[in-house]
This record gives sequence, structure tokens and C-alpha cells, in this order.
Amino acid sequence: MRFSSPEHRERSRGVSLQRRPGQLVIVGFLGAISVGTLLLLLPISASGEPASFMEALFTATSAVCVTGLIVTDTPVFWSGFGEAVILVLIQIGGLGVMTVASLLGVLVSRRLGLSSRLVAAASTRTVGLGDVRRTLVRVVILAAVIETVVATVLTVRFAVTYDEPLGRAMWDGVFHAVSGYNNAGFALFSNSLMDFVADPWICVPIAVATIVGGLGLPVILEVLRERRGPRHWSLHSKITLLMTVLLLVGGTGFFLVTEWDNTATMGALSTADRVLASFIHAANARTAGFNSVDTGAMHTESWLGTVILMFIGGGSAGTAGGIKVTTFAVLGVVIWSELRGDPDATLFDRRISPATQREALTVALLAVAIVVLPTLWITALSPFTVDEILFEVASAFTTTGLSTGITASLAWYHQLALVVLMFIGRLGPVTLGTALALRARRRLYRLPESAPIIG
Repeated sequence: MRFSSPEHRERSRGVSLQRRPGQLVIVGFLGAISVGTLLLLLPISASGEPASFMEALFTATSAVCVTGLIVTDTPVFWSGFGEAVILVLIQIGGLGVMTVASLLGVLVSRRLGLSSRLVAAASTRTVGLGDVRRTLVRVVILAAVIETVVATVLTVRFAVTYDEPLGRAMWDGVFHAVSGYNNAGFALFSNSLMDFVADPWICVPIAVATIVGGLGLPVILEVLRERRGPRHWSLHSKITLLMTVLLLVGGTGFFLVTEWDNTATMGALSTADRVLASFIHAANARTAGFNSVDTGAMHTESWLGTVILMFIGGGSAGTAGGIKVTTFAVLGVVIWSELRGDPDATLFDRRISPATQREALTVALLAVAIVVLPTLWITALSPFTVDEILFEVASAFTTTGLSTGITASLAWYHQLALVVLMFIGRLGPVTLGTALALRARRRLYRLPESAPIIG
């Protein structure tokens, strides 16, 4: 009989977890959704009649997956207790279930074993195992600082300008700060931020929180830590920040043009307010989900532009969804290099590895399939148009939360499909596929090379 030491058993568990960390993350998210569903089913969670199972499941999934799609009017249907449950689920989903669990382990035992560090690394995308504990603490500190600053600004504005009682102003400020930073898009106003379309002191802090949260932890930490300037930033940070600026500027200009004369959205606003509304929509279309104008009343071309921004999403390892700006940028560079006949795809004087190119292509094509197939199915079985269905499906998969207003009117099985899409979109197609694989395949040989005709 062979006996193994505790160190050997710890290493064995670590290796096992390293092969399947995604499975543990999936279990964590499913657990949070299950608990949230049960809590929202309690009579105390609703203002009137208790929520149905689908209402509770959809809302819990939307909160944990930081999406923001709703089938009930949040401030009307849910009680204060229900709103608090939603807020906690948003925070848990934003930080990552495994991140929260690992942090609790740090606080209780003051130490993390190898297995715990591997689980945390899978959740936070940390490269070095030795940095996980420090990274986990920074995740919470960063979230607390940003959410506190934004909540303070909103609280003062709600109390001073809109005469809300201090307690209510604080609750509104905290809720929207947490929902904004975590890119959730849940609001405590029935029309989201439409009443504040011309108020930059409400819309801009929330938009800034969503942008920062959507950059991703690696980018934020590098920008704060690197004192030598942008030239010394990593390729990932440079791509993320450049694409974020380009999409914000381009999106603002696009919506300003397409909605300029639309009296149902921005047409009745002043020029400055139109620019503000366009910027807010461009920022929130990249997976935040707040809206300061009526999304359902937008022109069809604006819907298409919004779908594109939702599909691209934000930065990796952040609270945003979509295929991520780095994926989009890598695909663009690969296409440009191929058109020019360059043997290598390069960006910022760095060559992008073939493995990264394949990963970007895989993520993008999987995402297209995941959006197109449910769109076809729901369109065939519902009275709504294909552009409305495409918008809702893309919003669910990219965990954005913007809606044309048809989500609550969909059949229960269509709503269940959106629940699955939100779950897949939060974890990522590649992460989910890797987690479901029984084991990684290792090929011991390579087949002869061939080149089929393309195009």
C-alpha cells in the first residue's frame, strides 16, 4: 500500500483542477443562480404576488450574469428585499463566484492552497499563481473604490437636485453604482435612465463606471502600476484601450447621425444633449445595458449598430461581455495582414502568435453561431420581426441587457433560451467548451500538410 503526503495530494488536486478549472467556475455560477432564484421566489422578495419560477430564474440569471434583461419591472415588481438580492447577485456575478469564494478563504484562513489558487486564477485570468491572493484583494479594493466614488456622486445628485430623501438617494446611488461598474444595467427606474437623458451628473458617472469595469482587471492594474507611460504597456492593454476609445468615439458619432432627427429618441433634445445621449448609448451598448433614450423607438440602422457594439463587447477579464475588443482587433489585424500579403500579423511592433489567431477565430465563429441559431428558431415561432429577435438574442448572449421591449412578451421557452444564452455569454463559448470536455486531447503525430482552395 502506498501512502501519499499532504503535499503530494495537494499537487495532485492542483493538477486535476488545472485541467478543468472552467467546470468549477460553471458550478459556482450555477450555484449562485440557484440560490438567487430561491430567494427571489420568497413572498418577501415581491411587492405583490410572489414571482413565478421563470420570473425568478430569469432575473437571478440576468443578475449573476450581469446582463440586465428583465421580464418584470424591477422597481415595481420587486420589494426592497428583492432589490437587495438582485444587488448582491450582481456584485457576486461581477467579481466572479470563485473570486468571492477564494477571498473568503483568504479572510478566514489567511492562506490559499494550490488548488484554491488555481480556481481563483481561472476566475480572474491571473497568469502567475503566486499573484492570485494579491489580485483577489485588488479586485475587491478596486470595485469598492470605484463604486463608492460613483455612489457618492449619484447620492448627492439624487438628494440635492431631485429632492429624494437621503436614505432613498443613498440606495439609488449604491444600486446604480454597483450595477454600472459590473456592467449589469439593472435600474431602479422603470424607464432606466430616460428621465435623466439631459443630466450629465447622473449619466456620465454611470457610464464611466461601466467603461472602467469593462476594461478588465489586467488593464486597470497595469495602467495604475506602470509609471513609465503608455509606451511600456503590454500589447493587451494597448489594444484594449485603443479599441475602447475608437468604439466610444465611433459609436457616439454613428448614433448622433442615425438618431439626430428621431423625435422619439434624440430629435427633441438640444445639440449638447444629443451628443450626451449618443455617448451614453455608445458606452452602454458595449454590454452595460442602461438606456437614456427609448431603445425600442430607435431606427433599424441604430439597432444594427447597437448589435455590432454589443457583439464586440469590452475588455477581457472584466465585467463586460461580447467577443471582447482584443478578439475583434486580432481578427482585424489578421485580415489586413492577409490582404497585404504579410506572412505575420503584427500590431504595435509585436507579432501575434498563430495560437492567438486561432483562438480569436474560434471565439468569433462560435459567437456568430450562438447568436444566429436561436434568432432563427425564435423568429420562426414568435410574432416578432427578425431584427427585434436578433437584438434580444445578441443582448442576452453578450450580457448587455438593452432591449427593444419584447423580452417580457416572449413565450416561456423563448425566455428560457435567453437564460441559457446569458449563462453561455457570461462564461464564454471557449471556457464552456473546455469545461465540458472530458479531457484535453494530446496529438502524438501530425498529418501531412495540404492547402484546399479558399474563395
